Amino acid sequence: MKFGMFLPTGNNGWIISENSPQYMPTYELNRSIVKRAEDLGFEYGLSMVTFRGYGGKTEHWNYTADTISLTSAILATTERMKLFASIGVLALHPAMVARMASTIDDIAPGRFGINITTGWHRAEYAQMGMWPGDEYFGYRYDYATEYATILKQLWETGESDFTGKYFDLDHCQLGPTPAHKIEIAAAGASPRGRRFAAEFADYNFTTAYDRDSIAAANAELHAAAAASGRDVKVLSTRTVILDDTDELALKKIDYYNDGADHQALANQKGHYAVDSTGTSSSAAAATIQTYQAIDPDSSTVFAGSPTTIAAKFNELAEIGGLEAVMLSFDDFRGGLDRFGEQVLPLLDFDFRA
Repeated sequence: MKFGMFLPTGNNGWIISENSPQYMPTYELNRSIVKRAEDLGFEYGLSMVTFRGYGGKTEHWNYTADTISLTSAILATTERMKLFASIGVLALHPAMVARMASTIDDIAPGRFGINITTGWHRAEYAQMGMWPGDEYFGYRYDYATEYATILKQLWETGESDFTGKYFDLDHCQLGPTPAHKIEIAAAGASPRGRRFAAEFADYNFTTAYDRDSIAAANAELHAAAAASGRDVKVLSTRTVILDDTDELALKKIDYYNDGADHQALANQKGHYAVDSTGTSSSAAAATIQTYQAIDPDSSTVFAGSPTTIAAKFNELAEIGGLEAVMLSFDDFRGGLDRFGEQVLPLLDFDFRA
């Protein structure tokens, strides 16, 4: 099991609280995180994409970086980590993304990938006049299938005459084609999302968290990919809250929850609820009743002392089935430094293998 970074390309990362560390998603911050993670032996970095925040007192995600330009700049100043830029398929034509990826592959050979996101946040795209209507929730993976098909045709042959329901290309050309394979990650946990990942992606970014859910994710992927003989690896995520003792780490979570930005959390939940299909992670999230900034009981939150955190990752590695875990921190700089100094030496597995 390897490690990666879930990069803070939105202000304040993933904790919606007035009491958590407050920061902007600057190039300097993200570059320094990747450089430190690279020095520690991390393998991957992945950025999230969003075009509209949730407001509230913290103005959560009202400030976000463009993932493609940010990733290309970071890759130009680093040496080893593979970075995935998340792409909102409604926002960019696949021929444009194909050309961007080919250019970035020349900057950082073999180290650039894309994370395909189908788009569930209506307000993001409606503000730009790009929302095709709420029926999109039902066909978004069909749309993404045509999108990924065009990407692969252009990368592999330099041209595409694809004609489908959503795209109609007229001898579209790409030159030069990328010299290395552009790997694709896809964030889908529903059966339809996993089928899409099995058909087009090299990695499925999922919330699988224990032995059963990891096994289920792998089983779904392998079953869906069996016909084409493809190998799709599973990526998961964990939020790490470190302190000297378990008690202090839990007190830190309590402090963050005491400052929870309830307006931003309510706005987030309201956006989730727009997807009435019940087939996506956003629809599932709309059923959450709590307005905590962090759920200390969540299996995706690892909180505690360095010894406790190391034990949790050792247990996760023993389960097997994960290619990598993408980490986020409450305080990205301080948290990553401490993780490297105090947790990594306690691991029983070789995450650099």
